[in-house]
Amino acid sequence: MKKLFKVLAILAAIAGAIAAAYVVITKIKEKNAPKGYDEENYVSCSCLDDDFISETVA
Repeated sequence: MKKLFKVLAILAAIAGAIAAAYVVITKIKEKNAPKGYDEENYVSCSCLDDDFISETVA
């Protein structure tokens, strides 16, 4: 029975460490994002690419 509790304690510790790492990574990601940044509606600006070809005809 003690062995079972040890295994459960180890699993709980691993799960806690993973949860803590997730929270820290999420906080860092939010902190570094520019204001007004919405990840769902993000559109990259390809006009900054070196090989950008404009679709407009002058």
